[in-house]
Amino acid sequence: MNRTVRSVATSLAVGFALYFVARGVWWIEQPTAPLLMVLGIGLFLAVVTVAILGHPATVRMPLWTSLLALAATAVIPILVTVSLDPADRTAPFATWYIGGLGLLAVVCVVRRRPVIGWSALAILVATASAALGVGVALNLGVVGSIMWVVVAQLLVMFWDRAVRDTERLSEIQQAVSAWHATQRVRQRERRLRTQFALAVAGPVLSRVVATRGALDEDERLEARLAEGRLRDELRGADLLNDDVRDAIEAARRRGASVTVFDEGGLDGIGEDRRIEIRDELAQVLRSAGTGRIIIRSAKDPLVAVTVVGRAGRRAADDDSVDLWHEIVREAGSEPARRS
Repeated sequence: MNRTVRSVATSLAVGFALYFVARGVWWIEQPTAPLLMVLGIGLFLAVVTVAILGHPATVRMPLWTSLLALAATAVIPILVTVSLDPADRTAPFATWYIGGLGLLAVVCVVRRRPVIGWSALAILVATASAALGVGVALNLGVVGSIMWVVVAQLLVMFWDRAVRDTERLSEIQQAVSAWHATQRVRQRERRLRTQFALAVAGPVLSRVVATRGALDEDERLEARLAEGRLRDELRGADLLNDDVRDAIEAARRRGASVTVFDEGGLDGIGEDRRIEIRDELAQVLRSAGTGRIIIRSAKDPLVAVTVVGRAGRRAADDDSVDLWHEIVREAGSEPARRS
């Protein structure tokens, strides 16, 4: 409940409480035991003040306060009834406690003590009916107190539902904003990759068109390298930085076949650790001397990247593994294995 609504509700509750207190002290007929009447009024004023203004930082009323309100609801009607002659018990000043204790029950409901609030209302109905008679008590304010509590309970229910819906809409809005941000980042990455592809393949394609496919050996090598770089960017962009790209190109110029597969192995890893993983990958590639290198990043709880080197350049070759290196997700969690 925001501060404005709480301030308005508090002001209304205090205003009604003072109104009922004023009704109680405006005696038309002298009570037979005025001290008991004053005690009842003072007790109500003290309890309702604590119930309304006590612990303002929390919406939910403390348990001891709610139990005090429940006890006051049982005691105050007795004090007022005993302090008056039977003929004066239906006078306007004599029935102030019906509206006052109804207000106290409403305060308990609004401050998230509905069981105490309804129990206080039940006690009020029972004591007022015993003192005045059921029909007279209903006519003199019990019906109004019941309606107040019912309306307060409905308003609290609707308010809580509105708060839950607002929080849910806020979460949805945050999720949508995050999704839009992700889409913008992906669009930016696609633009960058497209620009990179044009920068890499553009000169080679222009040369192929100009020579109608008649390329010399150096140009064929550059075309193969350009095709490999494009494939790397599409299959494993998260694994690449400038050092890794240079190491892969150097390996291909030595005659090695390099294949990159990124299957989300770096997901959930911080950027600092990603930089370390890429640097380690570049170092491994620079020292690799095998004919076929496979770089794979799969979703594994321990290993982020696996580098496998085989002697043959083609999958069909009868070759053996002469390089096996694992880069773990968390530094120091498990030593990388190399063979």
